[in-house]
Amino acid sequence: MIDTHTHLYVEEYDADRAEMFSRATDAGVTHFFLPNVDVDSIDRLLRTCMEHKHCYPLMGLHPTSVGKNWKQQLEKMKPYFCGEQKMWGVGEVGLDLYWDKTYLKEQCLAFDVQIQWALEYDLPLIIHVRDAFPELFQVLSPYKNTPLKGIFHSFTGTKEDAVEALAYKEFMLGINGVVTFKNSNLSCVLESVPVERVVLETDAPYLTPVPYRGKRNESAYLPFIAQKIADVYHLSYDEIIAKTTQNALKVFYK
Repeated sequence: MIDTHTHLYVEEYDADRAEMFSRATDAGVTHFFLPNVDVDSIDRLLRTCMEHKHCYPLMGLHPTSVGKNWKQQLEKMKPYFCGEQKMWGVGEVGLDLYWDKTYLKEQCLAFDVQIQWALEYDLPLIIHVRDAFPELFQVLSPYKNTPLKGIFHSFTGTKEDAVEALAYKEFMLGINGVVTFKNSNLSCVLESVPVERVVLETDAPYLTPVPYRGKRNESAYLPFIAQKIADVYHLSYDEIIAKTTQNALKVFYK
C-alpha cells in the first residue's frame, strides 16, 4: 500500500516515530509521501525523510499558512526543488476558506505560483481544498490543457465537484478516513468515480478512520480505509490495494 499523504514529521510522533513506522510497515504500507505545510516545517520534514526509509518529501505552502509574507515563504521554498534531496511533488497547496477568508486573494496567488512550479519541474501537484471548490477551479482553469498532474487530496466534494476535478485527466482523488465516517456522503460520491482515479491516503495525524476515530491517526490505519473503499466498489481488499497502488505510482513515477 502507498500512503500518498501523511504528515509523519509532526511533533505528535516524536515519542514513538520509529514504532509508528514499524506498525505501518507491518500493516503493508510500502511508501510514505510527506507534504510540507510552511517554512517552519521544512527541517522536520527533511530530517524525517532522511532518517526513515521509504519516505518521500514534497515541498509547498499550505493555504492556511498563507499570509502577508507568502512571497517570502515561497522564495525560501523554491530552491529545495534543485537541492540534494529530491522533492517528489509540490504540496500541499490550494485554497482553504473554512477557517478564514482574509487572505483569499493571497491564497489564489500563492496557489497559482505553485501550479507553475509543478509544470516547471514536472512534478505532481497535491491540492488541498476546503469550502473553496469554485474559487479553486477558477485558478486551475487556465491549466486544464497542460501536462499538469497530481492529487485532489482529502477529497470531500460533491458529485459535481468530482466530475469537475476528474476533468483534469492526470489527477486522482485522495481518499482517507473520512470515507469511514457515518455522517460522510463520500461513499455515495465515489459510486460515480472510476476506481482507476482513486488513491489511498491517511492525512495522519488527522482524520483518523473508524474504528480509531478520535485518536491520533497513523499510516498503519490505511487498511481500514482500503477495506471501506473495497466495500464501496464491491471489490476485494487485495484488488483495491493493487489498483490504488498502481494509481499512486502513475502520479509519482509516471
